[in-house]
Amino acid sequence: MYKINNFNLRIPVVAAPMFTISNPNLVISQCTSGVIGSFPALNARKPDTLDDWIKRIKEGINDFENKNPDKITAPFAVNQICHKSNVRLISDMETCVDHKVPVIITSLRPPDEIIEAAHSYGGIVFHDVISIRHAKKAAALGVDGLILVCAGAGGHAGNLSPFALLREVKEWFDGTILLSGSIGDGFSIASALALGADLAYVGSRFIPTYESAADEVYKKMILDSKAEDVLYTSFFSGILGNYLKGSIKNAGLDPDNLPEGDKNQMNFSSPEKPKTWKDIWGSGQGIGRISDITSVEEVVSELEREMNIAVERLNTMLGKNNG
Repeated sequence: MYKINNFNLRIPVVAAPMFTISNPNLVISQCTSGVIGSFPALNARKPDTLDDWIKRIKEGINDFENKNPDKITAPFAVNQICHKSNVRLISDMETCVDHKVPVIITSLRPPDEIIEAAHSYGGIVFHDVISIRHAKKAAALGVDGLILVCAGAGGHAGNLSPFALLREVKEWFDGTILLSGSIGDGFSIASALALGADLAYVGSRFIPTYESAADEVYKKMILDSKAEDVLYTSFFSGILGNYLKGSIKNAGLDPDNLPEGDKNQMNFSSPEKPKTWKDIWGSGQGIGRISDITSVEEVVSELEREMNIAVERLNTMLGKNNG
């Protein structure tokens, strides 16, 4: 068992919020499997739906805990997109405050008013960043944790190596550090911990699960793809991100000949382009070892098994060298 921010976890993992994919069933399964589950607030298509989703998640976790008192269950998180295009931000955050959502994940800009709202009831805020500049802005506002979105992460992602970004942040940040970028198995989780992260941020590994809302063709494409089948481009949303080449080809485009995107298109709904997330599917580079569609519980069990193997191997190597 791992204890992070007063939360008990089976393994040190936060399941990343994924547009069009994360839903109450997926989040409940993640939390009851012992990892922090999350979803973007905007996945609930209406404000009233967000309220219903949070109620369902809380009830699902509580019901599981009552029936399985010996199992480790984790809290859940809601992702808020802090951008001027998100007209629901304040009302959605009010819903989160009403429900005392344990963890708020914020994206795209330093979330000063969101931090204040979350802290008002004892919630914590993790903010995702791709650079030292962004990290320092968020830390100055008082976020509880930084999600370092490094090279190879699914969806919108940075291009810095975790060896560079994480170690620099550790020089001055004392809060919780989450590492994102190509973390697709338990060996990667162990590596993140060895590097100095407190939690691994895992997204794409949960796409091909029974509980996810991903299209079945999307799930199959994850199984059939490797790191080389993931393209880093700003064409679709104006922000650099990683997408499956197969979905780009299916949309009638050539992944090898895409111009740069425009940040002004941040509403993701340019009529001249396929829709990001709906037609163009995000994926991290760490998908090469995924071979089957399974349950979330099976995924977490495999991550735990692999992580323990990696830790044991490292301890053995260090023991031999020290002897």
